[in-house]
Amino acid sequence: MARQHPLDRVRNIGIMAHIDAGKTTLTERILFYTGRVRRMGEVHDGAAVMDWMAQERERGITITSAATTCYWLENRINIIDTPGHVDFTAEVERSLRVLDGAIAVFCAVGGVEPQSETVWRQAEAYAVPRVAFVNKMDRVGADFERTLEMMVERLRTNPVPVQFPIGAGETFSGIVDLAHMKALRYDESTLGVEFTEEEIPGELRERAERLREQMIEQAVEVDDALLEKYVHGEPLTDAEIESVLRKATIKGRIVPVYCGAALRNMGVQRLLDGIVSYLPSPADIPSVSGTNPYTGKDETREAADEEPLAALAFKIAADSYVGRLTYLRIYSGTLAKGAQLLNARTEKKERIGRILLMHANKQEDLEEAHAGEIVAVVGPKSTGTGDTLCDPKRPITLESMQFPVPVVSVAIEPKTKADEDKLGQALARLAEEDPTFVTRSDKETGQMIISGMGELHLEVLTTRMLREFGVRANVGRPMVAYRETIMAEATASGQFIRQSGGKGQYGDVRIRVEPLRGGGFEFVNEIRDGQIPKEFIPAVKSGVESALENGILAGYPMVDVRVTLLSGSHHEVDSTDIAFRAAGSIALREAATKATAVLLEPIVQVEVVVPEQYVGEVIADLSARGGRIEGTRMRSDARIVDAAVPLGRMFGYATALRSLSQGRAVYTTQFSHYAEVSREKQEKILSGWG
Repeated sequence: MARQHPLDRVRNIGIMAHIDAGKTTLTERILFYTGRVRRMGEVHDGAAVMDWMAQERERGITITSAATTCYWLENRINIIDTPGHVDFTAEVERSLRVLDGAIAVFCAVGGVEPQSETVWRQAEAYAVPRVAFVNKMDRVGADFERTLEMMVERLRTNPVPVQFPIGAGETFSGIVDLAHMKALRYDESTLGVEFTEEEIPGELRERAERLREQMIEQAVEVDDALLEKYVHGEPLTDAEIESVLRKATIKGRIVPVYCGAALRNMGVQRLLDGIVSYLPSPADIPSVSGTNPYTGKDETREAADEEPLAALAFKIAADSYVGRLTYLRIYSGTLAKGAQLLNARTEKKERIGRILLMHANKQEDLEEAHAGEIVAVVGPKSTGTGDTLCDPKRPITLESMQFPVPVVSVAIEPKTKADEDKLGQALARLAEEDPTFVTRSDKETGQMIISGMGELHLEVLTTRMLREFGVRANVGRPMVAYRETIMAEATASGQFIRQSGGKGQYGDVRIRVEPLRGGGFEFVNEIRDGQIPKEFIPAVKSGVESALENGILAGYPMVDVRVTLLSGSHHEVDSTDIAFRAAGSIALREAATKATAVLLEPIVQVEVVVPEQYVGEVIADLSARGGRIEGTRMRSDARIVDAAVPLGRMFGYATALRSLSQGRAVYTTQFSHYAEVSREKQEKILSGWG
């Protein structure tokens, strides 16, 4: 089947923002104006198309990224609507890994909020070009200029307005389009489908001309020919202005800024124009790079249907009708139904049974898919998040993705024997879908421990266990995922010697451990004279890593440690990988005991938006929780309190804050860093009273 849309008319975009900035509402409007849906669903009514999970509709938040496809001006736009809550940041991470562009949505009242910063940094890491949409211009306290200033201050970016609002709050009545120098007025009786282009009001004309001039100045630097033309005072055509804005956006030099009020259906069509005009197609993105899994040599793939197939699996999901879904971004080649592909990580063949074009939780069958497209497939059994599926004759491993480490854990126990049988299956399925959901069995208590990114994350997952898998379980109180590290340098030896009449086991090593602040783990081999044959060095490292997984204080993982292999000895007959692995583990535990081990606790960045009259109570409460108040900021309608607080003291904070502020304050948290706990607190934690 021939490609229906040329590659340069495909856009793969994500919609990202802080919670409650209006991402899903904006997506619903995009689907309505592009004709994908006949009526707009509202988040507050629990009827949004993209929030299809029952829990999303109940809670009024996006939990899982949902994909859809729509069409605008003969362009195909693949959209992923991502969550805004920090507990589900992995959904944003894996979406941005496979997208070519993004819309960053900002609330005109809140401006750049904490999760906005987080997702912005994620987009920076993947060099994803962005346009911005300042939403909720109709809200009391909306301030377009202040939002632009916050983008500069907090995001260190270069926002360039291509529009500005006519009025704000109750007086918001339209938009000035700087690209076409027209004022846009929307007809609310037609749900914004109809709007008029008018001359810019006289009192706004000077401002419009000044901002248009600034817009051109910012963009024209990316094109030498047009820059020279501009410098010499020659007027630029609309097509030339669009061309340089597009180049500057794709290069990351500027972020075009739109504005509107999605809930009132204002500003969305021009934003769609901006997606097509300024965000890149797969043809504008550099060739994807990877390595040959067999030779280790670098490989590249062009975004072309004729190239060997290379696709990245960025999400695994369970569907009640079609079974296991694997979401793919196809970087090169053509994918046909029934194809046999190679999983470059497992080196196993995977058959593609069905190819599906997704619309939230609905599907449309395809015979084939092409380079630059995002689809879901049914068939792969052992493919996981981050795996590469490729042409078996031209194997390639694409760069995977990194996910944050879980910071909150709870114990979970099945209520009955029947539930026990279902629990293992449910946990395995959920962990397969969510890379930030981790399960383990506590060796001392025998309890099953589940870990995630926050209380809400684990609450959602345990609710899914009941509803989707029928598992009834008792869930313990949240536990903090502490870490251990060392404060001093120490050396120690480890020996593993066993003799049982026949072939024995012999491994002997001496290591040095030292702190490696913020460095994770580093292994250095200083064996030079053959005391330990080189084939046993990986076994020593493996033994050390195994010991680090369970620290010496309370069994928490040990981090930020450099381990240097100094010396050792071997036996010509009895030395084995097993012996040296055991010797490395013994040596690490012995050295760590001497090196002053301490506990580390996760610290979260907390932002509380609170009416002025309750600020004192909120600050006092955060201080009582061991928080460090970093400052307060004024917002048009409230005060913002910034603090760094130990995660262990934040459980139940939502209830406490409601009580302190009569339900009028809201807060957000995001993981910041690990910090050493005090000696007194460490003793409490180790004694079980922390």
